[in-house]
Amino acid sequence: MKTSPQSYHAVAAVARGRIVVSTARRAWRLLLFPLLIGCTQDMYDQPRYEPLEASKFFRDGKSARHPVEGTIARGQLWHTQAYFTGRRGGEFVSGFPDDPRPGRDFSLDLQLLQRGRERYNIFCSACHGRTGHGDGMVVQRGFPRPPRLHDDEIRNKPNGHYFEVISQGLREMPAYAASIPADDRWAIVAYVRALQTSQHLPLSEAPQDIRKQFDDAND
Repeated sequence: MKTSPQSYHAVAAVARGRIVVSTARRAWRLLLFPLLIGCTQDMYDQPRYEPLEASKFFRDGKSARHPVEGTIARGQLWHTQAYFTGRRGGEFVSGFPDDPRPGRDFSLDLQLLQRGRERYNIFCSACHGRTGHGDGMVVQRGFPRPPRLHDDEIRNKPNGHYFEVISQGLREMPAYAASIPADDRWAIVAYVRALQTSQHLPLSEAPQDIRKQFDDAND
């Protein structure tokens, strides 16, 4: 069957019409898109002060207000100096101070040591190593080597010293008070003591199964 030239012209005209309609739709979308974006800008760019931005509203020209005298940030109330600083009367505490908060008991148990091991591995092992020998991954890549936690000079430090160093940092070690709550800092101290004990415990005081492993290895 032959198709007449008129048929071709009709098909071409329909195709051109569709192209024109499609192009018009795209043009309207492009024109409307900026308007739609503009609808959200008023909410995105709400009137507000950026940190440290000046303000003409207050006489001192500052937008931020000083907290009321005596204001304490949530979670930063120190019920006792010993638990939150590691010192009592200006001196380092030697043991583990009691948690002064109501309903909170400080118990030196397996759960605390497990928590301390987890926090130690996250925050401390990069430098001090998993076993406290100062051979962490960043040290292997050139960072200054920290002292071994098993050296006598370090082992003889009181617990409060460890807590303060974790809190405030020392030499190349940064302060972790903002990253590690006081509870976890004491848990880390407890775990460090466990690490030190593991390297200096007389074999006669080790559990029976551990002593048997040594005996079997020496046979």
